[in-house]
Amino acid sequence: MKVASFKVPTKEELDHDYLWRVHKNTPGKGEIVIFNRSHYEDILVVRVHDLVPKSVWRRRFKHIRDFERILADEGTTILKFFLHIDLDEQKERFQARLDTPHKRWKFRLGDLEERKLWENYQTAYEEAISKTSTKWAPWYIIPANSKWYRNLVISRIIVETLESLNMSYPKPEEDLDGVVIE
Repeated sequence: MKVASFKVPTKEELDHDYLWRVHKNTPGKGEIVIFNRSHYEDILVVRVHDLVPKSVWRRRFKHIRDFERILADEGTTILKFFLHIDLDEQKERFQARLDTPHKRWKFRLGDLEERKLWENYQTAYEEAISKTSTKWAPWYIIPANSKWYRNLVISRIIVETLESLNMSYPKPEEDLDGVVIE
């Protein structure tokens, strides 16, 4: 298992289409990859900050549905979790980061500017989720004010999904019955 984190695109990434950096991080057969942020930033942040015209971010809904359809058709199981916290909980978590020295690394002053755009982000999230939740790549909206509950819900979804895959160990290449190691 690995984690792919997506930050501000590099120059090389900007020289390609916005899905290029995501596609090269998708899992191979038998792998699990957790995306920390993803291609959804390219319809959320760019919308809220007016970085690209509406016509550009709007057509990306279809691109993303099609991209995820290709992955699913080729055998990738996709689970998308939106961890929803409310504005008061976000305030408490930010304050805790400031008040706890070993958590300060998680805080950036820019977070306060982004917080001012809460309503714009909520609108953007709502549309992104409704336009890109599909049978082959569903969104799960997870109440996340309570971390233990968030973890329980996500764990159950992952376990149920893994169980539904009916996985099995691969068969050995040769008949190993009767082989004894001396």
